[in-house]
Amino acid sequence: MPTRRPDTDSVESWVAAATAAPSMHNAQPWLFRYTRDSGELLLTMDPERAMPQTDPSTRGLHVGCGAALFNLRVAAAHAGWEARVRPLPDPADRKQLAAVTFAPAGTEDEATALYPAIRRRRTSREPFSDEAVPQAVLDGLSGAARAEGARLTFPGAWQVQAMLDLLRNAEYAEALSPEARDEIARWTGTGTEEETHEGVPSSAFGPRRYGGAAPVRDFAGDRPVEGRRSAVFEHSPCLAVLGTREDGPQDWLRAGQAMERVLLQATLDGLSTSLNSQALEWPELRWAMRDPLSPTGYPQMLLRLGYGPDVPPTPRRPVSDVLDVV
Repeated sequence: MPTRRPDTDSVESWVAAATAAPSMHNAQPWLFRYTRDSGELLLTMDPERAMPQTDPSTRGLHVGCGAALFNLRVAAAHAGWEARVRPLPDPADRKQLAAVTFAPAGTEDEATALYPAIRRRRTSREPFSDEAVPQAVLDGLSGAARAEGARLTFPGAWQVQAMLDLLRNAEYAEALSPEARDEIARWTGTGTEEETHEGVPSSAFGPRRYGGAAPVRDFAGDRPVEGRRSAVFEHSPCLAVLGTREDGPQDWLRAGQAMERVLLQATLDGLSTSLNSQALEWPELRWAMRDPLSPTGYPQMLLRLGYGPDVPPTPRRPVSDVLDVV
């Protein structure tokens, strides 16, 4: 009996779900190639979307591609297929991040329940309320990270203050680096640019903070943005650190999948979320973010969780730009 393989339309729909994932500055650094004869879908990095100044190791790029990989897995499971992932399939080609084949699922994957959240998930730079996130919800998010081989920890008050200090140091370092500022400006808009399918548009910057302690990256910097308002953010932000036990490319991919599983679960739980990698982009500051007592001591992403307003989606590249079928 010939092996069943998904048709091209199905693969295109799964890749469309994959592209809804978050990535550093919404650069969307992924490319896919589907080979019909073998039924293999290859995920590779798009080197034109790498950021040599702020992400020289491509750690952030791997995390974003890992998030896309998780969405792909969920979309395939929703359609009744099991995605079998082989990470880093060619040691001689570091651009190849994962080779995926598909088989009819024998049992329903519990991740299927996350499928409705793929299109609803947003990165919000708006203020959240000071309403506390219930402990049961936080426990569930920790479980989501563990299911993907990572760990989500919620720092106490003094640790949060230390992290906020590190983020301020990262802001100062970024302000003093014209190379970093130029790279960020490439991927962020000011409202005068033509509409594109990539980057963070000025409409997604959120308000400028004039009060509160929440760590929200200000992509505008000293660039004026017409019509941008100011707001008070939460004074006691709910922060979480996603970490892994080791710190190589496979761990970065694992972190991306865990991050997206957490974000989708948080979306289903009614939470707003935002991501912050600013301090993690500076090696000395990232080291200071480590918890020396944790077995997963390599921080990969800082998450902010809470209850906030709905925000519109950021643009995405068309599937035809990222998927090649051969």
